[in-house]
Amino acid sequence: MKKLILLAVVISSFLVVFMGCRKEEAIEKRQPEATRSQPRWIIGMSQCNLGEPWRVQMNLDIKNEAAKHPEIKVIFKDAQNDSLRQRAQIEEFINMGVDLLIVSPKEAAPLTPPIAAAYDRGIPVIVLDRRILGDKYTCFIGADNKKIGRAVGEWVVKRLGGKGKVVELKGLMTSTPGQDRHSGFREGIKGSGIEVIFEADMKWLEPEARREMESALARFPQIDLVYAHNDPGAHGAYLAAKAAGREKEIIFVGIDGLPHEGQVYVRQGILEASFEYPTGGKEAIQVALDILNGRSVPKEIKLPSRVFTRENIEQGGEWLEEGKEEREK
Repeated sequence: MKKLILLAVVISSFLVVFMGCRKEEAIEKRQPEATRSQPRWIIGMSQCNLGEPWRVQMNLDIKNEAAKHPEIKVIFKDAQNDSLRQRAQIEEFINMGVDLLIVSPKEAAPLTPPIAAAYDRGIPVIVLDRRILGDKYTCFIGADNKKIGRAVGEWVVKRLGGKGKVVELKGLMTSTPGQDRHSGFREGIKGSGIEVIFEADMKWLEPEARREMESALARFPQIDLVYAHNDPGAHGAYLAAKAAGREKEIIFVGIDGLPHEGQVYVRQGILEASFEYPTGGKEAIQVALDILNGRSVPKEIKLPSRVFTRENIEQGGEWLEEGKEEREK
């Protein structure tokens, strides 16, 4: 009798577990894919380097926006400022069969073939910040570096009263942002009495900018202003000038305008102006979701920009004319 009771208990327990499992399975089948534990789509993110605070912020913006969408998973790779490494990492993403690629290239020419290969394989590609050659990508997201550079040039002409001696510390000149921030700036100062007495490629890195500025200080007794292609470069130049006891006689201007970097430098009086270059990280995830859900996206998305100065920073900066137009669309 005891054996029969024990057997009945075992069978009852089995039925409870079995029916519970079937019920959970049925519930899971009724749930949309986005609410299950496994993501529906895998996105590969290829970052050219994490040595610049601006790029760290870009990855963080991507991560924070992606966290709102459990249907996607982003795998990050850091190329450590090496184009060959970045090419290999993109090829690895292709072989993994990711559903979409986001790439912020180190340089245009070396990264064009692997991006084109992914695009030809039917993998949507969002190119972020730096352009590649040709049009084999799904969408490019970025601000207009040439217009920002031109805006800097026009600001410098106005600030210096149309004449002065300027140092230009350039970003990596094999990258499109460096080229555009340089050519735009030269357009902005064209026809004025602004003279660029020293220019050097500091490769976006603060220590390089500091070394180059030390050379400029040693050669030129008069420097009215330093234009650096990013805020770390401007800060490095400031530190070099401060070490030489000349920081009070020089105006420092940079590009990036991050809340915890360029904007802080403006508040502290280290930089007189910082021109915003938005990371586009949040927008990249939003566009990626449109693509993955079968919605059409524009080939190019231009992000608006602001300038932060001591006079306007507490009001959120001032939108550049191009940025104002973009926001009104």
